[in-house]
Amino acid sequence: MRIVLLDSFAADQGDSARPELRAIGELVVYPRTPPNLVLERSAGAQALLTNKVVLSAELMAALPDLRYVGVTATGTNVVDLDAAKQRNIAVTNVPAYSTESVAQLVFAMVLHFAFDITGHDAAVKAGRWASGPDFCFFLHPLREMAGKTLVVVGMGAIGNAVTRIATAFGMKVIAAQVPGSSSTNRTSLDEALPLADVVTLHCPLTPATRGLVDRRFLAALKPNAILINTSRGPVVDETALQESLRAGSLGGVGLDVLGAEPPTPGHPLLDPAAPWAARLVVTPHLGWGTVEARKRLATCVAANLAAFVAGQQLNRIV
Repeated sequence: MRIVLLDSFAADQGDSARPELRAIGELVVYPRTPPNLVLERSAGAQALLTNKVVLSAELMAALPDLRYVGVTATGTNVVDLDAAKQRNIAVTNVPAYSTESVAQLVFAMVLHFAFDITGHDAAVKAGRWASGPDFCFFLHPLREMAGKTLVVVGMGAIGNAVTRIATAFGMKVIAAQVPGSSSTNRTSLDEALPLADVVTLHCPLTPATRGLVDRRFLAALKPNAILINTSRGPVVDETALQESLRAGSLGGVGLDVLGAEPPTPGHPLLDPAAPWAARLVVTPHLGWGTVEARKRLATCVAANLAAFVAGQQLNRIV
């Protein structure tokens, strides 16, 4: 079996050993594949592995040998699933490998806004403590999470992990209703948002959730509320968010995702000179990427393909 991994670098950071996959068949690894080379590199492959490279209906039609697509992530929006089904091409993904990793990042961001450890560290190293008259100083009021209200928008695996951690911090957790979801026993956003000290987004990107965090959503929050997004960038209307920050609303915003990734140079939210820059933290879509999570990902990618070769189904989407 010829196996082609089209974009390995984000997950393996240059380590292309992949012994589990090499045990299954002939493996060709590309760190990155631009759109103009996808067809050329995919030709002759029985199995394609992709993280972000788009596999369209047209591409699959041009690959008569293709029998399997392994998505090296949870989301499968990069693959035309209908076309795969029509051509009897199996598609798998890797669910829940990054749950603890993303939940950990959520609280790294929350605690950043509670204590600003890096800011205080920089001030100490710049001499402010040594030159000060007191045994301590505060750059801004510090906050305890105990007793605060956390609104979780999306109660899948990650939302539940965040809830578990929040409970350990002594927070009150409200599970909010996600637009378009059929889940029951959830609190409406209209009722939940005004109560939130922290809102964390864990909903999928769907037509109903695209632009969910809009002017109305943001206006419903307390002036000092913290907003965290580790789900998908387009869930947040970035223009509305910038307006809210400019107006002095929101105590802090933590984003691990943006509408376009990587962002365009000069993205307005990333201006370090903006008056609200200290209230906004942006990380480069790294929530999923702890060493442990990436090892789980690699193991599951190989297990999915091995199951297919053995005539079994593991994490099959199609």
